[in-house]
Amino acid sequence: MEDDVDRLIVAWQRERPDLDVSPMHVLSRVTRLALHLDRARKDAFADHDLEPSEFDVLSALRRSGEPYQLSPGQLVQETLVTSGTMTNRVDRLVRKQLVERLPDPADRRGVQVRLTPQGRVAVDGALDALLAAEQDLLGGLSPRDATRLADALRELSQPFDR
Repeated sequence: MEDDVDRLIVAWQRERPDLDVSPMHVLSRVTRLALHLDRARKDAFADHDLEPSEFDVLSALRRSGEPYQLSPGQLVQETLVTSGTMTNRVDRLVRKQLVERLPDPADRRGVQVRLTPQGRVAVDGALDALLAAEQDLLGGLSPRDATRLADALRELSQPFDR
């Protein structure tokens, strides 16, 4: 069962026999899968009038549990963006009435960002659509193979997560 990556590797081996192109067997496929996943994410979120970056903020709030609120600093840590970027994202979500800013009872100068009921509906719907799309992307794998792949990818990515 040959795919596009196999053909590209054969071409590189022919043109550059002096190089070890074996990493391409894994990483070119990961790159191609990432493109398909990115498209699936955008489609799933667009159906719920969300951008991927907005979903990231809403999902961080949703995962935090009742009352679904975090400080902007906590959101920055959860989403790995700068505080300026987070401010812009929260501003957009406030305009869409998906989150609200509330005074922080523990710090008079601080605020908390809370998911609104409308935001909860949006993030839950987008998550449902995303998981269905991801299930389709993994449809060619048995549950056992999916678990083995997840384990291998976890092992590969751990040095970057530290």
